[in-house]
Amino acid sequence: MPNAPRNAVVGWLGDALKVKVHAPALEGRANEELCEFLADALDLPRRAVTVLRGDKSRQKVVRLEGLDLAEAKRRLTGR
Repeated sequence: MPNAPRNAVVGWLGDALKVKVHAPALEGRANEELCEFLADALDLPRRAVTVLRGDKSRQKVVRLEGLDLAEAKRRLTGR
C-alpha cells in the first residue's frame, strides 16, 4: 500500500504479507522502498530482496534470497 504515513507491516493474510510504504507509486519508488524496508526488517542485504512480479500492481511477488517463508514469518512476527 503506497502513500502511507510511515512504513509498516500490517500483518499476514495466509502466505501474503500486507505492507504499507511511505513512498508514492510513481516511477518505481514504492517498489524500491518496499524492498529496502523488507531487507531491513528481515536483516538481509538490500540486494537479497527483489520484486519478481507485480511491478505496477498492489499485489507483488517478492523474492527473498537466502530466506524461506517460515523464517521470514518468524523474523517479522518475532516468534
